[in-house]
Amino acid sequence: MAFTLNLNGETKTVDAEAGTPLLWVIRDELKLTGTKFGCGVASCGACTVHLDGAPARSCQTYVEDVEGVEITTIEAMESNAIGAAVQQAWVELDVVQCGYCQSGQIMSAVGLLADNPKPSSAEIDDYMSGNACRCATYQRIRAGIHRATEILEG
Repeated sequence: MAFTLNLNGETKTVDAEAGTPLLWVIRDELKLTGTKFGCGVASCGACTVHLDGAPARSCQTYVEDVEGVEITTIEAMESNAIGAAVQQAWVELDVVQCGYCQSGQIMSAVGLLADNPKPSSAEIDDYMSGNACRCATYQRIRAGIHRATEILEG
C-alpha cells in the first residue's frame, strides 16, 4: 500500500504494509539510518523522531498514522536552530561515548528546549528519563543541554 509522508520537509511516497512501524519505513524504505532501533517497545528512546515538532517513538508509531504529519529525523536537525545548538554542544562537550542512543537523545533534548528554553537540571533529568544510555553518559547529556541553552542565548 502506498503512503505519502512529509519527511524532513520533503514529500515521500513509500510502499509499506499497514501496521509497519515508522522506524522501519525511515530506515529500510527511505534509507535514513540516523534513527536507531533500540528496544522495540518505546522504552529506550533510541528511535525518537519528531511528529509535528514533538518527540515520538517511531518503533511504536505506524506508517498509516503519520500521513499528513510533519516527520523530522536526526538528519534534519542541523537546519533547526535548536537542533544545531544541541549538536554543537554535543561536539563541544564530547557528550557521546558509544553513540548508539545519541540521535534519540538529541531529538528529545530538542523537544525539551522547544518547550522549555532554560530547563533546570531536575527538569532535564525528568524530561530525558525516557531515553536510555547504556554508557550512562547522563551527566554529559545534562551538561550538553545546559550548554545548548547558552548557545541559543548567544
